[in-house]
Amino acid sequence: MSASSLPLPVLDLGRFRSDTAQRAEFLRDVRDAAFGPGFFYLTGHGISDRLIRDVLIASRNFFALPESDKLGVEMINSPHFRGYTRAGREFTRGQPDWREQLDVGAEREAFPFSRSAPPWTRLQGPNQWPAAQPELKPLLLRYQQEVTALAIKVLRVFAAALGQSEDVFEPIYAPAPNQLIKLIRYPGRSAGDSDQGVGAHKDSGFVTILLQDSVAGLQVETDDGWIDAPPLPGSFVVNIGEILELASNGALRANVHRVVSPPPGTDRLSVAFFLGARLDATVPQLTLPPELADYARGVTQDPQNPLFRDVGRNYLKGRLRSHPDVAQRHHADLLEEYTIQPGLAAAY
Repeated sequence: MSASSLPLPVLDLGRFRSDTAQRAEFLRDVRDAAFGPGFFYLTGHGISDRLIRDVLIASRNFFALPESDKLGVEMINSPHFRGYTRAGREFTRGQPDWREQLDVGAEREAFPFSRSAPPWTRLQGPNQWPAAQPELKPLLLRYQQEVTALAIKVLRVFAAALGQSEDVFEPIYAPAPNQLIKLIRYPGRSAGDSDQGVGAHKDSGFVTILLQDSVAGLQVETDDGWIDAPPLPGSFVVNIGEILELASNGALRANVHRVVSPPPGTDRLSVAFFLGARLDATVPQLTLPPELADYARGVTQDPQNPLFRDVGRNYLKGRLRSHPDVAQRHHADLLEEYTIQPGLAAAY
């Protein structure tokens, strides 16, 4: 499929650093994408084809490991919600997502456990790495570093599109942003089974940078219904998270999306990167310049998934809901406080 026939806009990041006229046009395109689908394809991103290829190959190799090796790093062992999740063990709005995945966050030491500490401190900690694939750790940490730098560039683009200083969000992500990589494999399913690869949801962070293989399945909700976002070689799919919606009073809107399972005999591979604010941060509300004030539509209200400006509380809520087995084993004391009904709504 050519870029001109795609349902989502294709934006070249190189235009952001071009001359004044091209930059202004680029920022208008960004605002149009944000006000419309909330998604776009990003080219000119600067991440090498070789690194992208290596990450996709390593992801495929991980999912090809014997089940015992994958279960050796199962998420149920991690109070920090890191590691492998079998298909059907993560939930979105009460329904199981048919995907297996490996969650890799920032590689940081855990805080000492204390019930008197803010609950979000439990989220920081080491990753679990498969002993059978020692090359995975250095590769994914390198990719995490490069895609974090890219996501921050995208964040600066959104700031400029809102008429703000490019570094307006830096106080709530520096020096330790919330980072999460998900290696995801969607197995094929027959027509008689649920087609929920992952159910309809929004992302909770600043932005998501999604790498897709060659198999389609991502769909974005619009006023005209669901539209497909098939892979475009050499690009990432970028979408807006709830932090930007809160900060911009809805000028940038986190949009609902889902993944439909591929047909039997096939599978789909993707690598999602989520950039979030520091867990101890509070999301501000920006003052938009008069010429952009009409873009502010207000924050979407969902009684099943309330949004908090306290970043750690919002993120912890999503993790507890998405992974009820981990929540029950490691954080049962928090379930009443967060009014958690298992599987009510996923954060990612």
